[in-house]
Amino acid sequence: MFPTRLDSSLAYDIAKAMMDGFNRHYRLFRTESARAKHRFETADWHGQQRAQRERIEFYDLRVKECSKRLEREFKADQQGMDIWQQIKLHYIGLLVNHHQPELAETFFNSVTTKILHRSYFQNDFIFVRPAVSTEYIENDESEKRPTYRSYYPGAESMTHVLVRMVQDFDLHLGFDDLPRDAAFIAQRMAARLGDTKLRANFQIQVLTGLFFRNKGCYIVGKLINGFNELAFALPVLHGRSGKLVIDALLLGEDDLLILFSFARAYFMVDMEIPSAYVQFLRSMMPRKPRNEIYNALGLAKQGKTLFYRDYLHHQRHSTDKFRIAPGIKGMVMLVFDLPSFPYVFKVIKDFYPPQKETTREQIKAKYLLVKQHDRVGRMADTLEYSEVAFPRSRFSDELIAEIEQFAPSQLEISDLDGDGQMEVIIKHLYIERRMIPLNIYLQEAFDAGGADAGNHAPAAQRAREQIERGVVEYGNAIKDLVAANIFPGDMLWKNFGITRNGKVVFYDYDEIEYITQCKFRKVPEPRNEEDEMSGEVWYSVGPKDVFPETFAPFLLGNPAVREVFMKHHADLLDAAFWQSHQARIAAGHVHDVFPYERERRLGG
Repeated sequence: MFPTRLDSSLAYDIAKAMMDGFNRHYRLFRTESARAKHRFETADWHGQQRAQRERIEFYDLRVKECSKRLEREFKADQQGMDIWQQIKLHYIGLLVNHHQPELAETFFNSVTTKILHRSYFQNDFIFVRPAVSTEYIENDESEKRPTYRSYYPGAESMTHVLVRMVQDFDLHLGFDDLPRDAAFIAQRMAARLGDTKLRANFQIQVLTGLFFRNKGCYIVGKLINGFNELAFALPVLHGRSGKLVIDALLLGEDDLLILFSFARAYFMVDMEIPSAYVQFLRSMMPRKPRNEIYNALGLAKQGKTLFYRDYLHHQRHSTDKFRIAPGIKGMVMLVFDLPSFPYVFKVIKDFYPPQKETTREQIKAKYLLVKQHDRVGRMADTLEYSEVAFPRSRFSDELIAEIEQFAPSQLEISDLDGDGQMEVIIKHLYIERRMIPLNIYLQEAFDAGGADAGNHAPAAQRAREQIERGVVEYGNAIKDLVAANIFPGDMLWKNFGITRNGKVVFYDYDEIEYITQCKFRKVPEPRNEEDEMSGEVWYSVGPKDVFPETFAPFLLGNPAVREVFMKHHADLLDAAFWQSHQARIAAGHVHDVFPYERERRLGG
């Protein structure tokens, strides 16, 4: 039976309503991102943090809003499959000349699966692959700002061109001394270029959107000279004078990878054509997956979509099996991985030991807290999925047994497509970048002889350096979290990981609390000899009480670790350290968190 003209009109109206829903979403997203500039100029740090939290919720609110409209006005949930096929075709037509087609496709998928109550990802009525290319999308004439600007300095005019480049961003708060800062930057760029001959095409390309996060604003671009490109970013901060300063020069892919790390909060940046930003940033960071760049730009749903497509592609081109992840098993999360894929999959268990007084909903709330909080480079971002199907043939029997024992409510095994191929369906999971657990990192150093201080062999020296690097970074990670009002709760080494650039990142969130909601106490003096000799806690302990000096027995059993920790981070064992940060946060102070080492700062 052929569709009628009436059917086609209904299908178009539904497709148009869905597109209207997306356009409303992206308009609100851009507006909030654009307001970050004013908040930065007026030093409204609490407003900036609040806006970053609230913007994360925009997408789900608009999907819900659009779904309800389609059901109310068009009875979309009652339409037949022939209508839905037409809806998708009409929607593709509406994507022609659209500036955010890839985001609009993902929005279509979200609304459609919500209305049709689809449990699984692949079906005929969603965009499994992109239908419209994002290559070479151009701004309308009405959009006066291109994706990036190009500047053509000579060796003598670099400082002057850098001043003009910064002024073109029209920041309304003045600079303390912009020519001075530009001269510093020009000097450091020249030092990096060295004796390299400047080619005919020597230029600076800089994205026209400013990148806002925490208390910083970043200008992001690249130097192009001949066949070589050199990525850079300029952090702009409020200086001591109350005016703006360029604080540092981040130069090269490694610096940019840290700036755009998956362990940091999302940027606020006003983009007309997000795919053009992603393409530009990918040219600067070719090792960075596109999904992580979309995430960094605050487009987390698109990041999830691309991640899942990358996962399916990897699955088709690999043959290894999912397994229980190496390392010490957690009490709350069951963790598995695919050795050839650089991510871990985390499932909340159904049962917890008595000392873990928590629920599934409380754990999910902790993960949401981390998603919405400024992660200051020290908490891994997570992708959250529901009803994910995996081929049963790719799961080891040991892993299936583990899930059946600890998370049976989250497991279903069935023949979804009726083709005899059994699939494992996980009801709810989190996915994170795989890191080397810190306890394993340190154990590798111990095994190499690092704990033997009298051993001066090169391998032993490298091991001692590895121990020091890991322990110092561990303490730095905790202090960054404290500055951001986060108490990790469970501070054991196994709950922290080492990233590929050597940073320590926290990834076990089921016990985190806000610093301001904890009560940090010194262990009271024993009342008598019996108290002093007792192996039990003889003083009262409230539900939010924390005794920092009691961390030592759990963390510092190894003498080599203890020596480094006490040298660099002994203050973490003192309740006064934590109390001072509580007072600072309660007074409204927002800490500076730098995505670069302090020695990189222009002022030293």
